Amino acid sequence: MTILVTGSAGHLGEAIMRLLRADGRSAIGLDIAPSPYTDIVGSIVDRTLVDGAMKGIDAVIHTATLHKPHVATHTRQEFIDTNITGTLNLLETAAEARVSSFIFTSTTSVFGDALVPAPGAPAAWITEDVAPRPKNIYGITKRAAEELGRLFARKHSLPVTVLRTSRFFPEEDDRRAVREAFADENAKANEFLFRRVDIEDAARAHLIALDRRQTPGFDLFIISATTPFTADDLGDLRSDPSAVMRRRLPELYAEFERRGWKMFDEVDRVYVNQKARNALGWNPRYDHRFLLERLRADEPVPGPMAQAVGAKGYHAERFEEGPYPVE
Repeated sequence: MTILVTGSAGHLGEAIMRLLRADGRSAIGLDIAPSPYTDIVGSIVDRTLVDGAMKGIDAVIHTATLHKPHVATHTRQEFIDTNITGTLNLLETAAEARVSSFIFTSTTSVFGDALVPAPGAPAAWITEDVAPRPKNIYGITKRAAEELGRLFARKHSLPVTVLRTSRFFPEEDDRRAVREAFADENAKANEFLFRRVDIEDAARAHLIALDRRQTPGFDLFIISATTPFTADDLGDLRSDPSAVMRRRLPELYAEFERRGWKMFDEVDRVYVNQKARNALGWNPRYDHRFLLERLRADEPVPGPMAQAVGAKGYHAERFEEGPYPVE
């Protein structure tokens, strides 16, 4: 089986290519940027290039995208071109090539305004049943691309799996208030409890989705670290997440105190990965237990793959106001 991986120079695409190569599997990387993991340099918007890249391909992992950090620096049309038209190009050529599987990397950002409860309401318990309410062009175009996948699964019997990944980027938080109040590792450690996934776990989820027995159809999964919280915690998470952490995770809470770390003042959403664990058999390694082990061993919060891939940046230039400009 030869696998086409789009976005192979990006964080997730590189992680997937690293795993595929380590397993000795045949993989072709495609990206607009040259890299050690890119075999074809070009854009998925270029239909001729996509047609050529699909020759001899048995399966597709599509991670290439314009991201949230590009919202303030790229036009809406560029988002439509890359995230919608580019995905359409890949789906059409994949259907013509009758590939065995099409894995599409989406994002929990498609939930948009559904992630932020009304003032005084409990934190949101985010499963695949929550209706998306995208709030920017990034979320809108990723949601549209998901639906294109659903269309091709129905009309062309293409096995399509959508993975809505939570945060895995290594850059500092784009919110100034978070950067000023929390050390970067403290902020990321907090997020692993409710809204972050280790990049190696995310990459392995793609390979598990690829390798499972494929039948024509469409499926969609949230990919995020397994939360230690339950639906019973949602009220307290909104008002006093430190108390919930102390109750649920006393050892991790003590380790935070030893380091002078603290939990966020508020948790507004919790991503739930139960469907992916049950249906895919995906068991992410990086959870609160693994985090505690790393902290006790004085190891960095980012896992080994995250450190190997490193921070790539989303723009050629640097910005004084943060890792990237916010719309």
